Amino acid sequence: MELIIPEKVQAEIDRFAQQDVYLHLETTNGAYASHYNETFLSAGAYIRNALIRYEHGKIVGNGPYRVGLKLGIGWVYGEGLTHFEIAGEDRLLLAGHDSEGKLAVALELSKTPFE
Repeated sequence: MELIIPEKVQAEIDRFAQQDVYLHLETTNGAYASHYNETFLSAGAYIRNALIRYEHGKIVGNGPYRVGLKLGIGWVYGEGLTHFEIAGEDRLLLAGHDSEGKLAVALELSKTPFE
């Protein structure tokens, strides 16, 4: 993955708009680390292979970035994004890594289901 280049990511967001795509969205603040500190509240969210169709999307910020996707009845968004990868014609992968390089958020779009 490489650091986000907003113009490249925006072009990919636009390319996936107005069609059925699979969404993977995941966040974590260290859910697997709570056993080191019992007072630490670990939180996260995970959705994989949700079939969505968004009207339009936008990347905003100066880094870390936020990506929002406007659905017919609401929004999906991920923030804290730092890196991206265009995986062929079928996938856009976005990730946010913390200062230690650990994954904090992932937002991925695909024309085919994720395995």
